[in-house]
Amino acid sequence: MRAAEIADQLTDVLVTEEEIQAKLEELARRVEADYEGKDLLLVGVLKGAVMVMADFARSLKRPIEMDWMAVSSYGAGTKSSGVVQIRKDLDTDISGKHVLIVEDIIDSGLTLSWLLENFASRGAASIEVLALLRKPEAAKVEIDCRYVGFDIPVEFVVGYGLDFAEKYRNLRDVAVLAPHVYA
Repeated sequence: MRAAEIADQLTDVLVTEEEIQAKLEELARRVEADYEGKDLLLVGVLKGAVMVMADFARSLKRPIEMDWMAVSSYGAGTKSSGVVQIRKDLDTDISGKHVLIVEDIIDSGLTLSWLLENFASRGAASIEVLALLRKPEAAKVEIDCRYVGFDIPVEFVVGYGLDFAEKYRNLRDVAVLAPHVYA
């Protein structure tokens, strides 16, 4: 689904599918250079990072391992509770591994900060973050994100894995959801 097909539900397209694909290709070349000669484990954060993880992994021209983790700090609400719960843990022992966390978006950074500490306590050789989107003005903690696709404003965005009530994940673009949809 493209933004033009649901234009009445959106206010602004921030990043098109074509821009996303070009950026993921660019980031893939950087990651390949940075991890040359090292085994790399990509860890996707469910559910939002599914699209980013799939397309980024396919952009890499080298063998990698992949795993998934699901964490939540929101529960049923729309604001972070501050308490992170592991909903699905890794299947891979990350001790001694070079880990690249693949995220759809960095908003407050609180959950990602917790995840970085958790992975460090598990003995990873290195831990870096790749995020397709980042909202710098929304940050509550500083996250050292080595690979960033696009900085975006503090808006309610959907698409490319990002959802509202589990809808819009399949939107191929990243767009601002119109307030009348969620108000």
